[in-house]
Amino acid sequence: MLPFRPFRLLKRLVPRDILGRSLLIIVIPLLILQIITAYVFFDRHWDIVARRLNNAVASEIGLVVRLIRDYPGEEMQEWAFSVARITQGLVFRFTPAGQLPDIPAMRSDPIERALRQRMGGYIPYPFVIDGRPGDHMLTVHIQRPDGLLSVDVWKERLFTESIFLFVFWMASSSIVLFGVAAIFMRNQVRPLLRLARAADAFGKGREAPNLRITGATEVRQAARAFIAMRDRIRRQIDQRTAMLAGVSHDLRTPLTRMKLQLAMLDGVEGIDDLRADVAEMERMVDAYLDFARGAGTETAHPTDLGAVLQQVVERYRRSGGEITLTVPKSITLPLKQQAFERCVGNIVGNAVRHGGRVDVQAVLRGERAEVIVDDDGPGIPADQRETVFKAFQRLESSRNLKTGGMGLGLTIARDLVRGMGGDIALLDSPLGGLRVRLTLPL
Repeated sequence: MLPFRPFRLLKRLVPRDILGRSLLIIVIPLLILQIITAYVFFDRHWDIVARRLNNAVASEIGLVVRLIRDYPGEEMQEWAFSVARITQGLVFRFTPAGQLPDIPAMRSDPIERALRQRMGGYIPYPFVIDGRPGDHMLTVHIQRPDGLLSVDVWKERLFTESIFLFVFWMASSSIVLFGVAAIFMRNQVRPLLRLARAADAFGKGREAPNLRITGATEVRQAARAFIAMRDRIRRQIDQRTAMLAGVSHDLRTPLTRMKLQLAMLDGVEGIDDLRADVAEMERMVDAYLDFARGAGTETAHPTDLGAVLQQVVERYRRSGGEITLTVPKSITLPLKQQAFERCVGNIVGNAVRHGGRVDVQAVLRGERAEVIVDDDGPGIPADQRETVFKAFQRLESSRNLKTGGMGLGLTIARDLVRGMGGDIALLDSPLGGLRVRLTLPL
């Protein structure tokens, strides 16, 4: 049997958004205050006001009953009944040889029960009360020795309508206060939501809209800090991109001269090895620049995922790869297309190099899209899958210099996909090799 943990249950019931929690902070004290106020009011009301009203009606009925008992006679009885009807609104009837009716207990109501408690001290005969729930009157049946005396009493004489007025005004004021609080809190939370959306879009590499600085002082301070952070990051990206462009030009220029000079040295011993070394240096420079460049300053745009995957797959098919592509339906999502092509290209390239068969598929799962690449190669041991995401890490059994790996392919892929707000995971493939799963937000 699982232990009962009320605090954990309460934590699950509490709203997760700040608007719901703020309203809860306002509503709970308001409800507690109203419950206490209602309890005190109703307790004093029923104990004082209702008791006095019931005592007054009970004493009036008792007066008439004792009057016609002490002064018998039809004239006195008619006179007493007439005075009670005119002055107190009590309608008396006398049925000779009548008996008390059998009143079901379920027909009683609170007003009838309150009157019964007061009648015992004023009526010297047995009696029953027919409350008639839903009716405006109740009837008191009194068993006299010579017959049945009945009296009709208006229920409005036994309670006051201030009860309903109090409840109405209490409920109305609560609704009005709750509505005002909800509008006020929503206006306070709206700047936070805008800040959260802007931070989420910027974190996913999308164009973050201009953020208006509004709201409370703390919210304004957070918005200013976010804008300053965003501008610093953009400046750093621009500076890094400009620096990498210069480095790329500076490194490629001597390599190009070396390739031209080697082209003029045909027939020289060892020239082929030197050309291979220059080509290897060029591939290393390209890999290092791709790793350092990341997603660059490219912005995300709505892109057809299937079309991009088709382009990547066709490129590797032309290189001799056996690749199948499955895209069940059109999936459009914000992508940095060049960065995404580079990311998927690294993954598919690895799969083609280390496996004979490669399956690529795209699926839609709720608010996210998944790209899954399976191969039938040697795979990667589960305890080393996180290691291969580190820069310049290679597994000699599957990824080494002879196969063209620089230890940067998966590192670049993860950096690019995380720059678009997604993630990448390595799993076991149904084909027997490695499964690479990319998850991207829509």
